[in-house]
Amino acid sequence: MDTELILALISRWAHVGTAIVLVGGTAFFRLAVIPVLEGNSVELLERIRQRWKKFVHAGIAIFLISGFYNYIKAMQFHKGDGLYHGMIGTKILLALFVFFLASVLVGNKPGTQKFRDNAKKWMAVMLMVSAIIVAISGFVKVRGVPATAASTATVDMAE
Repeated sequence: MDTELILALISRWAHVGTAIVLVGGTAFFRLAVIPVLEGNSVELLERIRQRWKKFVHAGIAIFLISGFYNYIKAMQFHKGDGLYHGMIGTKILLALFVFFLASVLVGNKPGTQKFRDNAKKWMAVMLMVSAIIVAISGFVKVRGVPATAASTATVDMAE
């Protein structure tokens, strides 16, 4: 099997797998853990948050590495495709916002305590924004490469 294909598959699986773990974990934390523990066991909630922090930070790193690789590989097929670039740019900005929220929600800096104090709200925001990111990703993947972008990429590759 082609090395480039294997690398592309690993990168895609890492990206999607990380999304499944982090978005699913956030949903579980927001919908099950916080409502059960809120106000009853601040210490246990903090211990869970500190354990989850390792997954959040590793996941952000995996997202950044695999996302950058996937973006670079896709560029050769989407030269001149304004809709693709606009959608991917929006997705990247939304992802950076989610990374920020995820980081402050598992962090311990005094300046971001207001986010942790209202974790239910900010996790709900994260889940909604994550759903938008997944929708954008699905759209650009299913949409494919328009004929004009494909012909531009072919011409550029031939030069």
